[in-house]
Amino acid sequence: MLDCLMTAEDRELRKEARAFVRDDLDKALLRDMDADKVRYPRVFLEKAAARGLLGLRFPQKYGGRGLPWASEIVALEEVGVLGTSLGCLYSLVSIVGEAINKFGSDYLKEKYLKPTIAGRLTAAEALTEPRGGSDFFGTTTIARREGDHYILNGQKRFVVGAEGADYFMVYARTREDGPPHESISTFIVDRGPGVEVKYVYGLMGTRGGGTGRLIFTDCTVPAENLLGVENQGGLIFYQMMIPERMTSAAGAVGMGRAAMEVAARYSTRRKAFGQVIKEFEGVNFKVADMVTLLDSARGMIYIAARSVDTGEPSGRSRRYVSEAKKLATENAWKVVNHAMQIMGGIGYTNIFPIEKMLRDVRLIMIWTGTNEIMDLIIQHEFYKEMAQESNPPRNIEFDAEEADKDEEKVYE
Repeated sequence: MLDCLMTAEDRELRKEARAFVRDDLDKALLRDMDADKVRYPRVFLEKAAARGLLGLRFPQKYGGRGLPWASEIVALEEVGVLGTSLGCLYSLVSIVGEAINKFGSDYLKEKYLKPTIAGRLTAAEALTEPRGGSDFFGTTTIARREGDHYILNGQKRFVVGAEGADYFMVYARTREDGPPHESISTFIVDRGPGVEVKYVYGLMGTRGGGTGRLIFTDCTVPAENLLGVENQGGLIFYQMMIPERMTSAAGAVGMGRAAMEVAARYSTRRKAFGQVIKEFEGVNFKVADMVTLLDSARGMIYIAARSVDTGEPSGRSRRYVSEAKKLATENAWKVVNHAMQIMGGIGYTNIFPIEKMLRDVRLIMIWTGTNEIMDLIIQHEFYKEMAQESNPPRNIEFDAEEADKDEEKVYE
């Protein structure tokens, strides 16, 4: 994070998060996860909880610290250094916790949110289906009300924590005759009868998080496990896009920073043509580019965080969050590629972690909404805001020398 934007408390939080990332995690865990020898590292979440680093934004009575987004992104960047798999597992507390904290009953907060922040329960989000990812409102998973419970049937895939999580936040259709955005509900579903892990994916990167496909077959879900109001899951979905995309953005910067530091240190030691390669513009200009890419992403993430924290209009916050996710993930991809180019052939081997970072970072331009979906949101909110501007700036269109030639302004 840019120090000039951080409070003294934020700097202390950064120290805590760095100490956790640096001192508490055995490198063997990271290696075993990437080799798919570990499918779900519950110990990682337990250690983060022991340091009080989970659920930072949630109320203290549930184990959080009551911090704003502008503070949580500081910790997210530090955890992002570990790669997308551990970064995602860490973020799921923030993501699923957001839904429970904002839409859940006191009963659900006590039963699920509090023990999740304490590291006693682990959560996963079941959103994507085999038939599609971006078409959220086209979900085919069905939840049918029967007395004091629902019967859940359907499939979800690409669920990080499918193998390992104790419970799942699941979106399902609860109405057949209404508009799509008013026909979906959100549930907390315990692992148990009717929940089957059918397939655990072999991933290019982001390994070790137990990412798989879930099948729900006549799964009984207590009615009290409904989040919010029946058929209003769309409201929860829109809210959830904030933590999903903010965590992705901040984690991406952490991973990009780690790759940059590896390459920059290498450039001070590696020699060619009689001098260290950092002296060559082909190398040090790439470092300059990496620094700029990461700092610009940090700035956009902070803008988005402040927009949400201060309660700006939802459309503007949605645009800023989408910009942050798009900019940070694409910049991280560029930074990791620059790092590999600086290191040359050795960067393509497992002697250094750059090749692993490259495999990891590619996913974050796809998950939590592809960056093309971010483009749709950004332009939509921009045009809407421009049309609704109550205090418009100077229209320089009329400053042109022949601006009065209306006959030349042909629009159809």
